[in-house]
Amino acid sequence: MKIFTAIALGILTQYCFATERPALVEDAPYAPDSGSMIIRCGHLIDGVSAVPRDNATIVIEHGWIVSLSFGTQVIADLPVLDLSGQTCLPGLIDMHTHILEVPSNTADQTQIFKHTLESTLATGKEMSLVTLKAGFTTVRNVGTYYGMAEFQLRDLINAGEVIGPRMQAAGFYLTIPGGGGDLLTPGIKESDIPDYLHLGIARGPEQFRQKAQLAVASGADLLKLIASGAVLAYGGVPGSPEMTPEEIAAAVKVGHAAGIRVAAHAHGAQSIKEAILAGADTIEHASLIDDEGIALARERNVALSMDIYNGDWIAVEGKKAHWPEEFLRKNDETTLAQRQNFRKAHAAGVPIVFGTDAAVYPHGLNARQFAYMVEWGMTPMEAIQAATSIAARYMGWNKITGSIGPGMFGDVIAVSGDPLQDISVLEHVDVVVKGGLLFKQTVAR
Repeated sequence: MKIFTAIALGILTQYCFATERPALVEDAPYAPDSGSMIIRCGHLIDGVSAVPRDNATIVIEHGWIVSLSFGTQVIADLPVLDLSGQTCLPGLIDMHTHILEVPSNTADQTQIFKHTLESTLATGKEMSLVTLKAGFTTVRNVGTYYGMAEFQLRDLINAGEVIGPRMQAAGFYLTIPGGGGDLLTPGIKESDIPDYLHLGIARGPEQFRQKAQLAVASGADLLKLIASGAVLAYGGVPGSPEMTPEEIAAAVKVGHAAGIRVAAHAHGAQSIKEAILAGADTIEHASLIDDEGIALARERNVALSMDIYNGDWIAVEGKKAHWPEEFLRKNDETTLAQRQNFRKAHAAGVPIVFGTDAAVYPHGLNARQFAYMVEWGMTPMEAIQAATSIAARYMGWNKITGSIGPGMFGDVIAVSGDPLQDISVLEHVDVVVKGGLLFKQTVAR
């Protein structure tokens, strides 16, 4: 194809238009991260810039973005995805999901004891597709009771055997006996709980070191430890410590030695500070963080992943579904405090990443949290960056995803409307491209 070059007023290389449109990937197997296409965007929010730009052209070859230009038509012999009437963004990132679990597990945790590897993977496959079509091309899966299952799901997605988001997987929870990651349930004998649901239970620094090493050896991309009590677990008190500082430090040391990040579940102020001081990379929930913890997180550049949407889901839908009264009470005791502390932490300059605790509410509704983040102090652009470039940085994946530009994976979504004016438009994603492959397009083609 003949090329015409103009170097003036920022105009870049210009080609003739191809007429082929990208094919929609609807079934597995497929070749992941293999797509090539041209995307024309009416507006572009690239994940890092402070302001959007108009009339962008993204060129993706073999799954990777090779060029980004503005105010021109840069078209090679590639399929063209014309989104000139829409706003394009990087594929979104949810830093706190449980993609192999669903809300009904919380209503009746005894169901989990009946799950097989096959049934757990079947759930994960279904929820992976739902999550991707909601615009989340990357997730951090921070634990599954059937822990090894999420490693298999991640690998199936990477191999193109399952349609789903890129995934970092923690595997099982590192937790004390009877802690927030244990499955002790009224009416169920501990001896009747299968061993594969208790893989990460430990007590003392040496046992936690061994369990962390098991997770790493099994394929963990990150470690997830339960430092304080949990809302959705029997017997725990969210504000009270469960792991000791020495136990937290032992697990963190293993993770960092292996070159992976550590996420610490911590609602309580004391556990938050102990986890930060022990070297945790992100604090999950952070509901009851105090001023000292906020200052420490800012000083140590530790990110908070605060799931400030799902408290409303639990209060309304959890009550309708007859969730345990203990869970509903603890949710009521932490929801408002968490949102108020979100506002305080953000105002103080603490890094905050987008994490929702998906599986507490139905998968696919992840983007509902954006409106809450804006209501509680963020600008729409800050909320978007929390789910793109900032999240990618705290995953250690900022060189491959979280923004749109040359050298990044070809992960692009599109919405009708302007999310900077109405952040809720992100709840209705029209187009999803991952690795240069089109997985969703609901607008006219």
